[in-house]
Amino acid sequence: MPLTLHSPVFVHGGEIPRRHTCDSDDVSPPLAWDEVPEGTRSFVLIVDDPDAPDPAAPRMTWVHWILYNLPPDCRALPEGVTALPPGTLEGLNDWNSTGYGGPCPPIGRHRYFFKLYALDALLPDLNEPTKAELELAMASRIIEEAVLMGTYQRG
Repeated sequence: MPLTLHSPVFVHGGEIPRRHTCDSDDVSPPLAWDEVPEGTRSFVLIVDDPDAPDPAAPRMTWVHWILYNLPPDCRALPEGVTALPPGTLEGLNDWNSTGYGGPCPPIGRHRYFFKLYALDALLPDLNEPTKAELELAMASRIIEEAVLMGTYQRG
């Protein structure tokens, strides 16, 4: 069975609850994963929005959250996670900070991709890498990927 990523608060293709957006508490949703491939030494989580700034005319992918070196025995992150699993490192989101930044689309309904990668190695400390830097470092180390996509439109 393939690696799967899911959340108890939204289904793939469903709406991300307001609580996890800039319109409310802006806390990360709970996430869990199953069917971890053999040989996994770490995980990477990247959350981004390819519809920025306008889904009718997207110009960039906005990065909301980057975690890497999640331990291989980690199978979940709680809602509003503040204490990351031991050894987990963070990258820079597009607000130029670490941590979760929830959906906050300026116009229209955007898609938010929660991408979990199982890697065959721990990555070196990349000192708060950008998404591009992290993708370059992990490119040859990916065993499998799982994606959970949610949507959000401001009311």
